[in-house]
Amino acid sequence: MTAARILVVDDVALNVKLIADLLAVKGYRTTTASSGAEALALLAAEPPDLILLDVMMPGLSGYDVCRRIREDPAHAMLPIVLITALDPAQERAKGLDAGADDFLSKPVNQAELLARVRSLLRIKSLYDQVLQQRAELAELNRTLEARVAAGVEQLEKVSRLKRFFSPQLAELIVAGGADDPLRSHRREITVVFLDLRGFTAFTETADPEDVMGVLGEYHAAIGALVLQHEATLERFTGDGIMVFFNDPVPVADPSPRAVRMALEMQRAIGRLADGWKRRGHELTMGVGIAQGFATIGGIGFPGRIDYGAIGTVTNLAARLCGEARGGEILVSQRVHALLGEGGFSCEPAGELALKGFHRPVPAFRVVDGL
Repeated sequence: MTAARILVVDDVALNVKLIADLLAVKGYRTTTASSGAEALALLAAEPPDLILLDVMMPGLSGYDVCRRIREDPAHAMLPIVLITALDPAQERAKGLDAGADDFLSKPVNQAELLARVRSLLRIKSLYDQVLQQRAELAELNRTLEARVAAGVEQLEKVSRLKRFFSPQLAELIVAGGADDPLRSHRREITVVFLDLRGFTAFTETADPEDVMGVLGEYHAAIGALVLQHEATLERFTGDGIMVFFNDPVPVADPSPRAVRMALEMQRAIGRLADGWKRRGHELTMGVGIAQGFATIGGIGFPGRIDYGAIGTVTNLAARLCGEARGGEILVSQRVHALLGEGGFSCEPAGELALKGFHRPVPAFRVVDGL
């Protein structure tokens, strides 16, 4: 531990030497000044731990120096001991009023001097510890506030991303394990479009509560499978749903994965359709799947950003979905080629004249499991 530094101030050189030598013998480091102005200069250059200050000096008196020191908040707790040959009873009040902590009379009693020094240094040490702990606590509070703010921001990001991605993928993106998905980028994706057949006629005759009930069941069933297969949700538009694979995190088999998901979705909707039919609602689902390049990223404005894919592939999947009958899954020629030996059974659906496409588009019907 570094020895305390004590500034000894007196215009009499002998007095300074006697006190400085005594303190040095006891292990203290000392700095000396012969005037109040010199003491203030030393204080600014190298602040001491305690000051022993003579009262009667030419120029600035000990009282003046003490007042100057106390004007600076940084030295509010710096121990100051005034030393004087004047009547202590008369001078003590002046010294305390000027900001001194203690008072010694000349000639100085060595034992009393050392006892006062030890006592005041102990108090200053405790005060310094309190300041250090306060600073550490303030830093901990700042760190905690920053962590809480970062945690809240991360939770908000995860919550927003979970609208489009699986919870695991959303957390991976926020943690930096995937590129920023909202930045516009180009990638080959497999797009799946879903749509309920008979829904328009259903809404024309059913009560709004029934419509919302059916949509709730439909979305719950489809949403569970979207999450299970780690697909990316692009949009809900009533009974129309678009999801895609291979973005923001690439997957090795986007087309087979999309078809497996579509088969499970048809089975799930088939089970729901039985219940809807008993309630008098004739509803089935058509699915269209295509693979190709698209531009993907955040679409919208500050405060309302959606995750969207734009390109011919999305139009193709939507058109195939529009051609699919209830319970059917129609896939593009590229998806059919990519299914390979994956155990899927497909049959040609012919060349379809699709809106927005100048030439007939070959399509295939997935029959495995239907």
